Amino acid sequence: MNMLKNSLAVIGFFSIGIMLVVLLKLLPVMQQLEGFDPKAKDVYMQIFNRVLLTKSGIEAMVIKTPVAEGISTEEVDQTIRLVANELNIKNVGELPLYKEVEAMSGSPYRFVKIYLLCNAMTAASMLNNNDAFAAFLPCRVSLIEDKTGHLWLYTQDMDVMIYGGKPLPPALKSEAIKIRDTILEIMRRASEGDF
Repeated sequence: MNMLKNSLAVIGFFSIGIMLVVLLKLLPVMQQLEGFDPKAKDVYMQIFNRVLLTKSGIEAMVIKTPVAEGISTEEVDQTIRLVANELNIKNVGELPLYKEVEAMSGSPYRFVKIYLLCNAMTAASMLNNNDAFAAFLPCRVSLIEDKTGHLWLYTQDMDVMIYGGKPLPPALKSEAIKIRDTILEIMRRASEGDF
């Protein structure tokens, strides 16, 4: 019985020691996170969970929406343009990537078109806060025919930009959330052919 007590005491002692070492290692990280937006931990956990689920870092950083069956690329294209105009976000460019691939390869390629959408004043506000936001500009919505012929809409997950670091100034955060919501509304309506 004494031997069992002594064994449990040793295990307890080592367990406490390991917990102290882990705590000391994590303490500096936890202190650094204090300056982050309150939603940062949740955003990064969602990304981490998506990485585990998809085993792809890039898929973890995007939002994708399937286009409803029976809706053509032309209908999605028209909806994106009309809804963007309705929601007052400018279509600053379109890249029909599939046409470029076909021209260069001489072979047909599946439909891939990238829409560049922007609110210039919000973009300027983001850049005034941090030049690194340039990598997110302009907002993109991609219409992609997957390898099975199904259509999908993709965009960057802007929550990392909005919540992933130190808090944005309140007015800028509000603008960024509005742009994110506008892009998601464009995708939702385009996926349903709702113009």
